[in-house]
Amino acid sequence: MRFIGRWFVTAFAAAVAIALIPGIRAVGGWVGIISVAFILALVNATVKPIMQALALPLTLLTLGIFYLVVNALVLELASWLSMGIFGSGIYISSFSAAFFGAIIISIVSMITEGATGLGA
Repeated sequence: MRFIGRWFVTAFAAAVAIALIPGIRAVGGWVGIISVAFILALVNATVKPIMQALALPLTLLTLGIFYLVVNALVLELASWLSMGIFGSGIYISSFSAAFFGAIIISIVSMITEGATGLGA
């Protein structure tokens, strides 16, 4: 049940990012948003820790700022995978859109998980 709750929180955060960032748009409507949220949850659980470990020297050198780049790359990967697997998801026009979209998704997810009790 906790996974489903976080999945919907991520879908809500992705919808907010789509509404706020002009370079990100949904492909397939709500189905696209839900599918990219599912893939994003899987990528966050599997690939992201490996990417963080590999980027650790740069993250330490930049005092944590490079972690935002890792988040943007994870969002780009989730978008690409969801479009390839489900044929729906989100289209990201540039890396800067992915960068700011990842920031919005992180902030909205953190606030929503805290408000609903899913983050504990």
